[in-house]
Amino acid sequence: MINVIPGKTTLGATIEGLDLAQAVSGPALEIIVQTLGRHGVVRLPRQTLSTSQLKDFSARLGKLEVNVVGTFQEPGHPEVMILSNITENGKPIGLGDAGQSWHADMSYSKVVAFANVLHALKVPERDGRSLGATEFCDMAAAYDDLPADTKQLLEGKTALHDFNKFWEMMRRRPGNTRPALTEQQRMAKPPVSHPVALRHPISGRKALYAN
Repeated sequence: MINVIPGKTTLGATIEGLDLAQAVSGPALEIIVQTLGRHGVVRLPRQTLSTSQLKDFSARLGKLEVNVVGTFQEPGHPEVMILSNITENGKPIGLGDAGQSWHADMSYSKVVAFANVLHALKVPERDGRSLGATEFCDMAAAYDDLPADTKQLLEGKTALHDFNKFWEMMRRRPGNTRPALTEQQRMAKPPVSHPVALRHPISGRKALYAN
C-alpha cells in the first residue's frame, strides 16, 4: 500500500510502500509526480537500487540529461553522475565539491529540468546524526512572500544562466581541482535565458528561478 506523508514544513513529503527497483508506472508513477508537484521534494526511503535501476526509474520522469563535463559518470551509464568526497588510491571517486551554494540544478540548460533524482549510498554520521544532508528551499513560498510591487516588477523579466561562469566561479575556490571547460563544452552549453519567475506545470504556483 502506497502512503504519502506530508512534511511538517512548507516543503517535502515522504512516500512509503514503493520499491523503485521494480518497474514503476501507471497509478504509482502518477502518485510520485503529483506529490512532487504539490510538495516540491519527495523522499522515498530505504531503496536498494543498481545503477541501471536508478536510471530506469529516473527516465520515467522525463528525458535524462548527460552532464556536459563528462566526468565521474557510472561506466556504461553516462546519465548517472557520482557525487562523493571519498578518495581511493589517491583519486576521487566522484565530484567532491557539488552543492556548496544555493542553485537550481541544470538551470543552464535550454529546457528547464522537471526533477533531479538523488540516491544516497553512503551517508556520514556523527553521534547518530546524518551529516552533509542536501538542503532545499521553497522558491514558490519565496515568491508568494514578495510584495505585490516586486512581483509586478519581475513580471516578464528574464535572467541569463551561464554554465561556464558558474564553472569558473567554482574553479576559483581554494583547493579546487576542476579543469577549465573546453571550447567544445562551452559551445554545448551556451548561456540561456529563463524567466525570473516561472509557473510550475503541476501545482500552477509561481516560483523564483534566478540563481
